[in-house]
Amino acid sequence: MFEGLVVLPWWGYVLVTLVLTHITIVSVTLYLHRHQTHRALDIHPVVAHGFRFWLWLTTGMVTKQWVAIHRKHHARCETEEDPHSPQILGLRKVLWQGAELYRQESKNQDTLAKFGHNTPDDWLERNVYTPYSGSGVVLMLLIDLVCFGAVGLTIWAVQMIWIPFFAAGVINGVGHYYGYRNFECPDAATNIVPFGLLIGGEELHNNHHTYASSAKFSCKPWEFDIGWGYIRALAALRLATVKKVAPTPAYTPAAKEVCDLDTAKAVIHHRFQIMARFAREVLHTVHAEELRKAAAENSHMVALLKRGRRLMVREKTLMGEADHQKLQEIFAVNSTLHTVYTMKERLQDVWRRSAATQDQLVLALQDWCHQAEATGIQALREFSTILRTYALNPANA
Repeated sequence: MFEGLVVLPWWGYVLVTLVLTHITIVSVTLYLHRHQTHRALDIHPVVAHGFRFWLWLTTGMVTKQWVAIHRKHHARCETEEDPHSPQILGLRKVLWQGAELYRQESKNQDTLAKFGHNTPDDWLERNVYTPYSGSGVVLMLLIDLVCFGAVGLTIWAVQMIWIPFFAAGVINGVGHYYGYRNFECPDAATNIVPFGLLIGGEELHNNHHTYASSAKFSCKPWEFDIGWGYIRALAALRLATVKKVAPTPAYTPAAKEVCDLDTAKAVIHHRFQIMARFAREVLHTVHAEELRKAAAENSHMVALLKRGRRLMVREKTLMGEADHQKLQEIFAVNSTLHTVYTMKERLQDVWRRSAATQDQLVLALQDWCHQAEATGIQALREFSTILRTYALNPANA
């Protein structure tokens, strides 16, 4: 077998392959995704070009095309215009044909014109990276063969399938189909684990879709975003500047008697965290209490009520007709669950009032707190008190 300049034991070749593919995914998540697409951070031009050059070698992707397609995905998520929604196209197609869907959309000039703004347009981009996008991967093949001999062909093959499978397939497919959700954002994005080391933090997809302009994808203490670790390292070396992260709630020492404008602003600013907290402390708490009552008094209702736990939290626009019918069946036999669900929808209506004045928003929030306390449901009364402690964090305001 032809040997290259570098001869390694079998595990050495595996390690080299993992390192090379890891550099590629880091280039995608830091440069293409967080920096170019969402402008969540600035990267030093030298480092940014290093990422761009590496992506030319290992993927042949053009920055403008990738950015435009991903921005369109966010703007048209889970609709017929979404370039790669498994909710529309099916999981199997996106998982196994994600790269094909990307290539197809990259030829759409309307997409590039509308969503590809503010991407590199220098001499190298115009004369090398874009017109010769396929030449980089050929050069990478030659480098692998020279360095590792015949084994280099296998290393190169793994490099070539890494992004099409994990990014275009797993993240765009599984990340909108299976997994857990910290936040009920308007689309079907989920967090999937334990692929963090393989896909650079991109597995925290629900967090990202909730706070798309955040440079940090992890939200829970136990979530690990290795991409954020690299950003912190670059920032420490003054090679990157973080522009935005997800807002961190702040609280007043004691609940206000009534909600004021600052409270209303804080509630709207932290609406996703507030709804996640409402799900935990109100919906799940009340549902568990009602389930216990049903088990003691009317056991045949237990199965019916169990179906409601997930549906009561689910984003309404993601529910089908059958889901809505199940909820109505539950509410018909349990007025308490109907009440807390109604209060959930009314709270969401507070920040959906796009045309409302500031005074109207304050009055709407005050009215919600009054209604919550008037229900006589302990979890709602306690949540109303908590809601009146929210304040804007100066760092996030």
